[in-house]
Amino acid sequence: MTDYGHELLFGAVLVPSSGQPHDAVASARSAERAGLDLVSVPDHPYRPEFLDAWTVLASMAAVTSRIRVFPNVANLPLRPPAALARAAASLDLLSGGRVELGLGAGAYWDDIAAEGGPRRTPGEALAATREAVAVLRALWSGRGRMRSEGKHYALDGAAAGPAPAHGISVWIGAVGPRMLRLTGEVADGWLPSVPHVPPGRLAAGQRLVDEGAAAAGREPSAVRRLYNLSPGAEGGFPRGGPRDWPEQLAALTVDVGTSAYLLPAHHPDLLRIFGEEVAPATRALVAAAREQPAGAAARSVAAGASRPAATPLPPQRPAAADGAAAGRSLAVAPTPAPAEWLSDERLWDEENRPTGPAPDPERRYSRARQAPAENLVAAHDQLRADLARLRAIVDEVLAETLDPGDARSGLQELSLRQNSWTLGAYCASYCRITTVHHTREDQDLFPHLRRGDPRLAPVLDRLTEEHHAIHGVIERIDRELVARIEDGAGAAAHPAGLRAAVDLLTDALLSHLAYEERELIEPMARLGTGW
Repeated sequence: MTDYGHELLFGAVLVPSSGQPHDAVASARSAERAGLDLVSVPDHPYRPEFLDAWTVLASMAAVTSRIRVFPNVANLPLRPPAALARAAASLDLLSGGRVELGLGAGAYWDDIAAEGGPRRTPGEALAATREAVAVLRALWSGRGRMRSEGKHYALDGAAAGPAPAHGISVWIGAVGPRMLRLTGEVADGWLPSVPHVPPGRLAAGQRLVDEGAAAAGREPSAVRRLYNLSPGAEGGFPRGGPRDWPEQLAALTVDVGTSAYLLPAHHPDLLRIFGEEVAPATRALVAAAREQPAGAAARSVAAGASRPAATPLPPQRPAAADGAAAGRSLAVAPTPAPAEWLSDERLWDEENRPTGPAPDPERRYSRARQAPAENLVAAHDQLRADLARLRAIVDEVLAETLDPGDARSGLQELSLRQNSWTLGAYCASYCRITTVHHTREDQDLFPHLRRGDPRLAPVLDRLTEEHHAIHGVIERIDRELVARIEDGAGAAAHPAGLRAAVDLLTDALLSHLAYEERELIEPMARLGTGW
């Protein structure tokens, strides 16, 4: 057992989409109301579909009062450490000591170079990270003028300060052995993600971090171990629904020492469940295990699987909230389609999509009646997150930092890749939120809506056609990856096919999801799902 005894922390990873610029900030408020400890945003300065991470973090800090904020992780090649130190310290002072710093050495070198940043070898990235941490520490000291030598980052009489309101933690998103040892040597935490470091590889990574700490004369417990989760998709973690998560998270804490868990989620109900139910249940299991003798601790956690871990979110509000007095206008809003296209190709004519009957402006819907529509949007958000993961995977392949075979494995695990992704992802998200195990297939929801309102038939037919067209593009991406495997190094000179397929999928999927929400939110609130 390797339990470092850290206090458990729970948080969220929120994607700051430029298409929905206010969503991430609103979700930060939801995360704080849910009692979560941390909220973070990815930092990809070269991707226009994301808002600037530090601007979003500042907005989050301004509308919250307790929760801590941090980049997950800051892109060091495009964030010079002197400027990064002052930005983090400034926000820490403004927020009353609520800023931490996730730090990444860089990966998408073509995109970084396109922005004017350096293109570094793994060895150069390692050295630059070491130098950057030294610069951060020196400037945060707030005392005198700093000098340090460095090939990538040097200080030549730079004035220290401002000093942050508290000791800002530096958490490194390391994967390779040398970077893991460096994390143990100089950092305050290790921040891996499930897609890059699955649970089965955590223990090996922890040992390398420990080796680095010992070599530097530090206690391994000086380094916190965090984890970006990835539930929902096949091969993701944690598995199952939220009531299944506490035992899995507690086991990681007791067995390998992970003590902070970050959930990628925007839906307020899922954030609430994670903060109000999963977090306290996990803490209780870990506390009980820590009271046991060392050899019995893991057995104590495993035994917890036989008892309920968390109260499931009911699929409906109490009956009193479902009466006529609770009626209200439809509050669930469809996500708008992107304003700009990435690809010149089109799978269909956007202008000839059929539309369903106009909603009755006088009709009122109870909160419970709106729940299925809310869950549809939540499920689509999971697919949008899958799409972002897929684009990141392809970026790594094109940057030659990820083997195409590994990329194919990652593609197979995404909800997008499943044959029934349209309704299958809806069911998966709906089950996570309500803990009701629906196993219906594609043919269940659409026939129910068709029976309830035959006027929806043209819309449902068109949605089915688009589903098959999108599935064809996903197969095309898979074929492009196979071609790169077969062509070997020669494929690196021909990235256009893979990039074109991913751009086409991005346009088609985001347009399709927006269309489906626009046409089905009201019918689902009016007719239900038939389940």
